[in-house]
Amino acid sequence: MDDSEIVELYFNRSDKAISETEKKYGAYCSRIAYNILSNLQDSEECVNDTWLGAWNSIPPHRPQTLKTFLGKITRRLSLMKLRSQNRLKRGSGNVEIALEELGDCVGSADSVEADFEEKELTAAINAFLSSLGETERDVFICRYWYFAPIAGISKGFGFSESKTKSMLFRTRNKLRAYLQEEGYI
Repeated sequence: MDDSEIVELYFNRSDKAISETEKKYGAYCSRIAYNILSNLQDSEECVNDTWLGAWNSIPPHRPQTLKTFLGKITRRLSLMKLRSQNRLKRGSGNVEIALEELGDCVGSADSVEADFEEKELTAAINAFLSSLGETERDVFICRYWYFAPIAGISKGFGFSESKTKSMLFRTRNKLRAYLQEEGYI
């Protein structure tokens, strides 16, 4: 079943919408949640909450890309769960390490005071990502959007961990320079 048909099921308030969504995107959302939480039970809970979030959001919202829409919900819910339970040790520190690595580039969340500024920063980061080569962008997104561990990224792309770390370091430096040039830091 394609995404537009699944979205129509949500608009028709069909129970089949959730089962079709889970069938098509269950593994994808589970991977996002597990990368953040490092706990199968908590990940499953967040994925189930994702289906509820989609049910409550569609309608009135009609997502252009269902996969991205579901990924954002899963990521947000997983990060909220991680923060609320304060699990540095249980989460293997992967999320905290990734956010710390980016901290030098974009600063703390407290420094972005208004929604407008946040949207501008998001647009700038998206423009930066568009300027990268496909592999460099994909590695960066795996690390800082999906919070994938370095070892997993290296294996997935067929790189050594050293190469992956170097690539991420160089990309963070490029991001920092870009944001300085644009006046964000």
